[in-house]
Amino acid sequence: MKITVASVAVRGRSERFDGLAAGYLGRLRPYAEADAQVFKTSEVLLAWVGRLSARTAPLLVLLDQRGRQFSSEALSEWLRGRRDEGRQHIVFAIGPADGWSAQERKRATMLLSLGSMTLPHELARVVVSEQLYRAFTILAGHPYHHGG
Repeated sequence: MKITVASVAVRGRSERFDGLAAGYLGRLRPYAEADAQVFKTSEVLLAWVGRLSARTAPLLVLLDQRGRQFSSEALSEWLRGRRDEGRQHIVFAIGPADGWSAQERKRATMLLSLGSMTLPHELARVVVSEQLYRAFTILAGHPYHHGG
């Protein structure tokens, strides 16, 4: 399974936060292939997702305050289900500053909320990357989740 953390950001990169997100994605790689992508517009991101080719269509998870909220355990179970059904690629996408349009939300496999507070893109990338790492360690029975 491949996991991509994608975001729409005009500024693109932030050395301070990108290192943290990259650290979690690097720790995730023993469990799943992982990368990060930054796009200038949501149109470019969605066109990129549309061009992804694999045996199964990629799943698009849009980070949106209207989305479902999961505990870490529930996210790991959702990922287990996608892995067990043979999904090859999941894209977790952080939207533009003004949010996803209604048409963009309709293209998503799922809307996922990190909570009702608004986070800067850079921080959201870190949170999503850490939670994905945590979810896969839960599936693997690794003690990271319980701090032991």
